[in-house]
Amino acid sequence: MTSASHSASHSAGGTQAPTRLRLIRPDDWHLHLRDGVLLQAVLPATAARFARAIVMPNLQPPVTTVAMAAAYRERILAALPPASTFQPLMTLYLTEATPVTEIQAAVQSGFVHGVKFYPAGATTNSENGVRDLRRVYPVLAAMEKHGLPLLLHGEVTDPEVDIFDREAVFIESVLRPLLADFPGLKVVLEHITTAEAVDFVRAHGERLGATITVHHLLHNRNALFRGGIRPHHYCLPVLKRERHRQALVAAATSGAPEFFLGTDSAPHLRGQKESACGCAGIYSAPAAIELYAEVFAAAGALEQLEAFASRNGPRFYGLPENSDHIALELRPWTMPEFLSIGGDELVPLRAGESVAWSLVPDEG
Repeated sequence: MTSASHSASHSAGGTQAPTRLRLIRPDDWHLHLRDGVLLQAVLPATAARFARAIVMPNLQPPVTTVAMAAAYRERILAALPPASTFQPLMTLYLTEATPVTEIQAAVQSGFVHGVKFYPAGATTNSENGVRDLRRVYPVLAAMEKHGLPLLLHGEVTDPEVDIFDREAVFIESVLRPLLADFPGLKVVLEHITTAEAVDFVRAHGERLGATITVHHLLHNRNALFRGGIRPHHYCLPVLKRERHRQALVAAATSGAPEFFLGTDSAPHLRGQKESACGCAGIYSAPAAIELYAEVFAAAGALEQLEAFASRNGPRFYGLPENSDHIALELRPWTMPEFLSIGGDELVPLRAGESVAWSLVPDEG
């Protein structure tokens, strides 16, 4: 259970609202760290909050082999702040040329924890993704045999399908038959955005999990157009209607074990976001767990934050819960307008605005 100290502040129901939380250190089950200078700039924010993270493989070139994953892992470890114990959990980028032998090597490596499926053209650096899932069925069979999870970017890319419907269409046209064809395959439907996804995941129990981002919990699609076009709120899957946001909040705060934290924090420099064809991705790492706490507090469900952030993900992936803790305090602070990186700027979620919760030293 989450432990919480209380102040004299009260909720609408008359009970005291927590102003301090102590949580088992959480993990981020969907994270983009990029590489090079950007990796070095963004990694400390994640390492300060999370013990482990599933690291996305959509670099240029993509991380398609265990050898490439090992090299990327070493670059991440080398970029960590001194004394950090953060552990990157690596993934492979699935292509139609991925050999079955690479799955065996991934399982034997001990550091590859999933294989990522990008529909070709669905999002950033996904041009090497899969066009026809049936072409990788032998690879999926090997993953099923060895218990290696398949991590799905759950959208179709058919230009005839409305962008706001791509997740729901994917569930019926791709995910449902996939689960039927591979009944023993563990699957994570990542960054879910719709009520349809919530219902589908609930109906499929232990073998299907789902990550939920903090930006999809905080915002509906109006955030893209408030006072003008807001490129720093553009992500894929795109923000949806308010009814979908409410369904996501209900799922995340329910305590149900199939839903767990995955920020999909995806840094792009300002010049890549504020352009004629702005990149998709929201950089939430500098206040990720603090903003999740805002969502759970607003829902009156702070007691469920530890399950969502610290327990459900390890259980799904077959890993132990972390042994250390973090502490959060209801103490507002202002997010910087940007971070300076190599002559450009990186704009975080909640830039220049107040964040209600602060990460503070854990006093036990």
